[in-house]
Amino acid sequence: MKGRPGARDRLVAVVTAVFLLFSLGACAPAPDGAAGAIPEARTKADSARWIPAPALTWQWQLSGALDLSVDADIYDVDYETTTPADILALNTEGRRSICYLSVGSWEDFRGDAGLFPEAVLGNTLDGWPDERWLDIRRMDVLLPIMAARMDTCAAKGFDAVEPDNVDGYVNETGFPLTADDQLAYNRAVAELAHARGLSVGLKNDVDQIPELVDDFDFAVNEECFRYGECEAYKPFADEGKAVLHVEYQGSLDFCAESRRIGLSSMLKPLDLGPARSSC
Repeated sequence: MKGRPGARDRLVAVVTAVFLLFSLGACAPAPDGAAGAIPEARTKADSARWIPAPALTWQWQLSGALDLSVDADIYDVDYETTTPADILALNTEGRRSICYLSVGSWEDFRGDAGLFPEAVLGNTLDGWPDERWLDIRRMDVLLPIMAARMDTCAAKGFDAVEPDNVDGYVNETGFPLTADDQLAYNRAVAELAHARGLSVGLKNDVDQIPELVDDFDFAVNEECFRYGECEAYKPFADEGKAVLHVEYQGSLDFCAESRRIGLSSMLKPLDLGPARSSC
């Protein structure tokens, strides 16, 4: 994660908490120290899941009133604040939807924030005072919560998920996370999505692309041109998988290079509101 807006609509989050707690149901966290296990899926449509094509355009909006009039094939929007009616409206127009959720950080404004024990909460994310890194080694605690969130995505009619903050091992989380810890957690998250008939995108985590490209259906990247990382996404492009890319600074002068690499690119303000300029 290099840039995202802060807290979303807290009122909507509180209302959604009721749904999330119901969805969690029998998937209560295992006792301290129990082995991590992927909760059983509640829906299954794995073979029929939609996977974004590289040529499709996309919109990414995580703040402000959702603008459904933007000319884009794919909408990437928040799992709590987006309504089933919003998804239905997109589907009616032949558009697809990606469900944004953070799987690597705790957000104090989420409806299920109280389900996370203090033991799994680490350092505050740099620049995001309402978020703390999670101890991803505790899959026994975290995967049931993430499964319930993905149940929400599936129930609302989303086609895919964008799990954020999946590169804690290269950040100051407060936990001694290793690359192997991250690979295991990211693959478990991908399995949760696939078990629910949802495709799943690898968000950033550039260094582990070679190991994870076969586990994820597409990629989401922030500012790979700014940080000189775009060539690292060739494994996705070479397998015919979409790379949904955004830059926050400058102009669209990266578009020619973006097309050469095979990215689906746009330029947006950092607040991730409706404004957007697409290649």
